[in-house]
Amino acid sequence: MIVMNLSEIQSVLSTLNLDAWLLYDFRGINPISQKVAGLSDAHITRRWFCLIPVQGEPSWLIHRIETSNFTDVPGSVSLYAGWQELNEEMPKILAGVKSVAMEYSPNGSIPYISRVDAGTLEWVRSFGVEISSSGELAQYVEARLTETQYEGHLKSAQQVLQAKDYAFAWIGDQLKSGRTITEYDVQQQILNQFDVNGLITDHPPIVAVNANSGNPHYAPSVSDSSEIKTGDFILIDLWAKQIEPDAVFADTTWVAYAGNTVPDRYVEIFDIVKEARDRAVAFIREKWDANEPIPGYAVDDCVRGYITDKGYGDYFIHRTGHNIGTVIHGNGVNLDNLETQDERVLIEGICFSIEPGIYLSDFGVRTEIDVFLTGAGRDGVKLTTSPVQNQVLPLL
Repeated sequence: MIVMNLSEIQSVLSTLNLDAWLLYDFRGINPISQKVAGLSDAHITRRWFCLIPVQGEPSWLIHRIETSNFTDVPGSVSLYAGWQELNEEMPKILAGVKSVAMEYSPNGSIPYISRVDAGTLEWVRSFGVEISSSGELAQYVEARLTETQYEGHLKSAQQVLQAKDYAFAWIGDQLKSGRTITEYDVQQQILNQFDVNGLITDHPPIVAVNANSGNPHYAPSVSDSSEIKTGDFILIDLWAKQIEPDAVFADTTWVAYAGNTVPDRYVEIFDIVKEARDRAVAFIREKWDANEPIPGYAVDDCVRGYITDKGYGDYFIHRTGHNIGTVIHGNGVNLDNLETQDERVLIEGICFSIEPGIYLSDFGVRTEIDVFLTGAGRDGVKLTTSPVQNQVLPLL
């Protein structure tokens, strides 16, 4: 059954002064259109289109062999089989439409939005239609959490934090008992905790010691894993969600030291990263309370500027944060002015991470929290992975 919140989509189209949204997909290349149209689980092998005008009913254009997937769609349905018929039917769908939004990002600046291939864009433009980016539109329609999703995210956040606590305690217990353990062993302990709590993930967690923690996307495997010993610096990054359909991820990163007293060098770098994280929260709260727009790139500038002032800008090699949704890296605004310049603004109902890091040759520090935006004022900025880390954890 196709579920499309037509009134919500048209309300957002009106708010953003857009004439229409032209959804398009071919064999899953556009997950945004799939999700908005309620077709994420459908097996469709041919091109399909859906024009959603700011007023009126949607118009669909689908292949004749796949009508069974579209029996309950809202609006009218046109059919095609050959390419000639496709070229005849598309201008009928677009009749009277001057511009459409599609999953297109000028110059490919936001890859999360760049889902429609250049040839299809050229083809749509050939009918005299102007195309604008659906970046903000898609965020409003696809990236905001429902109340059920938010509650599930909160539950996942606490369970992920519990799994983190278990992992660090387990490391300490094993080292105190003189047992030999590896990063992979800890990773498997975390995955076992996920199973116990009914959580799922799309990739095993990161458990990284010493120089490995200086590689932001390092992950141990059964064949490539370092031993964890007394005196080691340890980073754990873990993310998971409930099994229920449309569940939303929780994602956090903590660091620890396998000893009694944390060396000053680790404390120094952690304190810089923590302060950068906290400045991001303060910046968002100040702007949110004043009802001022908050572009994703502006938060990144705030964080990156501080780390750069401290002399470590060259060692902060990724964006400040990412959108979080039913996939760990969602399609909403990212806190980014490094990998991309994300000009989309933070809006009510979205969830995202704040995770600055400094990655040196012998160790790396990252501290990651999740944030949800709701309501007005400073209290509308919710830190969902609380408590947050405020010092390197000594494990022995």
